[in-house]
Amino acid sequence: MGFTILGTGKAVPEYVMTNDELSTMVETNDEWIRTRTGIEERRICKKETITDLTVEAANNALQNAGIQASQLDLIICSTMRGENITPSQACIIQREIGADCPAFDVNAACSGFIYALDIADGYFARKKVKHVLIVSMDNLSNIIDWTDRSTCVLFGDGGAAVVLGEGDDLLSINLTSVGNDEVLLIPHGTNSSPFYEHEEKRAVLHMMGGEVYKFAVNAMSAGIRKSVSDAGIEMSDIDCVIPHQANMRIINASAKNLGIDREKFFCNIQHYGNTSSGSVPLALDEANHAGVLKKGDIVAMCAFGAGLTSGSCVIRWNK
Repeated sequence: MGFTILGTGKAVPEYVMTNDELSTMVETNDEWIRTRTGIEERRICKKETITDLTVEAANNALQNAGIQASQLDLIICSTMRGENITPSQACIIQREIGADCPAFDVNAACSGFIYALDIADGYFARKKVKHVLIVSMDNLSNIIDWTDRSTCVLFGDGGAAVVLGEGDDLLSINLTSVGNDEVLLIPHGTNSSPFYEHEEKRAVLHMMGGEVYKFAVNAMSAGIRKSVSDAGIEMSDIDCVIPHQANMRIINASAKNLGIDREKFFCNIQHYGNTSSGSVPLALDEANHAGVLKKGDIVAMCAFGAGLTSGSCVIRWNK
């Protein structure tokens, strides 16, 4: 299939918020958060904007790939909320890094990175591109209810980017969606129209945690099974799993369901929490730079998010 991963690069805010600090804002404590989620700390934007972070991640990925911005044929940014409603965040990235190519955003919530990979695969299949930059980044601290301990403990800011080139290292990829705006929702917020007659809702995240958990475990397990089957390999052939970093309990349950050694799951949720579409590429970048991934490794990636969306894929690592 259509591409190989040439390089990765991450960007996270400087400010680290620990569980202990969070417990001074809402009724919770470090033990409660760690035992239920696996999260110990998260990064929160103070001075940084999402533009700062997306551009930093893009430049880091380009450097790691040994590719110049002028060589890019397409930029895709997966994010729930860029700097502006329009122009797209991808267009701002294009300007800031000095690229000259089409650029657009995609919103599939936490599954956005996998969705972006699938879109890029189509461009490679049609031979429209030779180099594609995907930047996946979310600034969730701007849309969290910081008085709601059931959600504010879970999320953080940050993400990462990848540079794709021509190759055949994508072995399979699958996307799903089950239309639902009850389980996980972030409303638009204030409507400026004097003619609008519907009730306005705060632009903060609303989540039914139990329903998300059930969907997540089923989506991750079913997604990886299908991607492994479509790739024509066995579960035992998987060298590393890069899962969406939403909750350690979800990751542990999925590993058990799949019969994959838990040690094969690369996790960094303890340091970043759930960074939405930035989650999978952020973990991929850290696995890359930590030397966890070896040339020729078979890597499964999977994510789930609002929509309800899910995405999974199997790649051969040739970086």
